[in-house]
Amino acid sequence: MMAGGVGIPGIKWCGSEGDYNVMVMELLGPSLEDLFNFCSRKFSLKTVLLLADQLITRIEYIHSKNFIHRDIKPDNFLMGLGKKGNLVYIIDFGLAKKYRDSRTHQHIPYRENKNLTGTARYASVNTHLGIVCAESPDTTGLTSYLFAVSGGRSQVPSRDRNMF
Repeated sequence: MMAGGVGIPGIKWCGSEGDYNVMVMELLGPSLEDLFNFCSRKFSLKTVLLLADQLITRIEYIHSKNFIHRDIKPDNFLMGLGKKGNLVYIIDFGLAKKYRDSRTHQHIPYRENKNLTGTARYASVNTHLGIVCAESPDTTGLTSYLFAVSGGRSQVPSRDRNMF
């Protein structure tokens, strides 16, 4: 469904191996979390802006296919290798969900009292409150990440400050 998009890893093979479902994708480089750690947890403004451009483009592509990723975090963005070393890839569609009908583009119904899906640190306030709504989990996750790497802190309030 996502195949062919810029920054979407190519799938080499998928199938079953014994009791396991297997998917083999193209080899990619380090995650944005790995790079952030390598850079002493500081990115320049230029780096943040270059990353933001690609990350927004990846999320826009997923949304254009009528899906939300629901687990936006730096571990799910990997750099390419070799000639594609400056290209950011998005991975881990395990929590992705269709958010609108492909034909009518009607959004999924608004729902409440749902369990948290994704990573708490980058989840939207609505997600923490158990409210499911279309694209906002992805855009809030991206905003939280970009805010954090640009020198700020996560926007999600928490009683457990060690979580961030």
